[in-house]
Amino acid sequence: MKKLALFSITIFSLLLLTSCEAVETVFKAGMWWGIILVVGVIGILLWLFSRGKNS
Repeated sequence: MKKLALFSITIFSLLLLTSCEAVETVFKAGMWWGIILVVGVIGILLWLFSRGKNS
C-alpha cells in the first residue's frame, strides 16, 4: 500500500511539475535538510565542549 501511495504521488508530481521545477524542489528540500543538520551538529558540538569545561 505504501509503495502504491508513493508511486501515485510521484506520477502526480511528474505530471504537474516541469522537470526544472521538480529539480528545484528537490534541491530546496536538500538545502534545508543540510542547513538543519549542520546547525544541529554545531549545536551538539558546542554543548559537548561547554559541558566538558564545566567539569
